Amino acid sequence: GGQDTKTIKIDENGRVADFCMNEKCAAGTGRFIEVIANVLRVPLENMGTMGLDRTKEISISSTCTVFAESEIISKIAQGVQKTDIINALHTAIVNRVYPMAKNLGIENDVVFTGGVARNIGVIDALGRKLNRDIRVPEYPQMMGALGAAIIAGESTEE
Repeated sequence: GGQDTKTIKIDENGRVADFCMNEKCAAGTGRFIEVIANVLRVPLENMGTMGLDRTKEISISSTCTVFAESEIISKIAQGVQKTDIINALHTAIVNRVYPMAKNLGIENDVVFTGGVARNIGVIDALGRKLNRDIRVPEYPQMMGALGAAIIAGESTEE
């Protein structure tokens, strides 16, 4: 999400079986990517593909957006390639989400929704971390609204 990260386990009937949400800070969210895109002076829509063009693996150790921003500015000053920094950002996001998903139990299909799912670099990093293909709907940023509409429709049918 834009300001939080959620992992949701769905049962065989498509209902929410379990749910976990990180609401402590914006690290690992769409806002995190926006902040770093501004620091790097890269258009937000280019962040995903640029991260795929990495030349080496580096890491961003800070889990706070403010500290990560400072760490990235330091990496820029050291001459680290933007593509490597962006890939490290994507990996940091996945590493932030992974424990929440693992606690719920990762099974079979993994579906990635929300605006961040439009970032191919994060999809790639998640697939590498989970060692599986990641399913992404055609309009991932609309899935929350679609789910809310379905639930609202079901509740008015009763």
